[in-house]
Amino acid sequence: MRLTKYEHSCVLVEDGGSRVLLDPGAYSHGFEQLTGLTAVLVTHQHADHADIDRLRRLLDRNPEAALYADAGTAAVLAEAGIAAAVVQPGDRLDVGTTVEVHGGHHAVIHPDVPVIPNVGYLVGGRFFHPGDSFTIPDVDVEILGLPTGAPWLKAGEAVDYMRAVTPHVAVPIHEAVLANPATHYGLFDRLAPDESELRVVAPGDTIEL
Repeated sequence: MRLTKYEHSCVLVEDGGSRVLLDPGAYSHGFEQLTGLTAVLVTHQHADHADIDRLRRLLDRNPEAALYADAGTAAVLAEAGIAAAVVQPGDRLDVGTTVEVHGGHHAVIHPDVPVIPNVGYLVGGRFFHPGDSFTIPDVDVEILGLPTGAPWLKAGEAVDYMRAVTPHVAVPIHEAVLANPATHYGLFDRLAPDESELRVVAPGDTIEL
């Protein structure tokens, strides 16, 4: 399995013959020219996870790619003339590799802010992308996309989430809102479970796991 990070929460997962892109959003760059995608997965409707204009152009470049999203995102996309297949927790997809759908709800930002749908995706039985949630799948997670900074998240909560999931490898994501995410990375590395290795992936870089 190969992971390529396109800033913030956008990750390309290559597993066997599949090329699965997750959360191509407003704070991510470099994904726009990708071709040969088998699927695009969106965790929730916020613009930093689904940039509608660039998503439209991406799908034009990848006419064979299946688009999956939670019900809330699918409704927003439909208003923009983009059709997405709706997924919910418990679904299992075949996009050239397996994708299991987990979660259900976005993390609470503030009691006065409505909670929206948010799904997490376990790709190839190995890499889990939680979107903006603290979802803990009821299966072992080998590689975790670890949210790093957000209005709904403080560093200690990210550490607790990593400890709860206890992946073999934690790859920080969702860092574009931070001026210096390295501060958080140092904390994660210092406080990670003994079983977990932190692997920071620079924008545009690829790691093989």
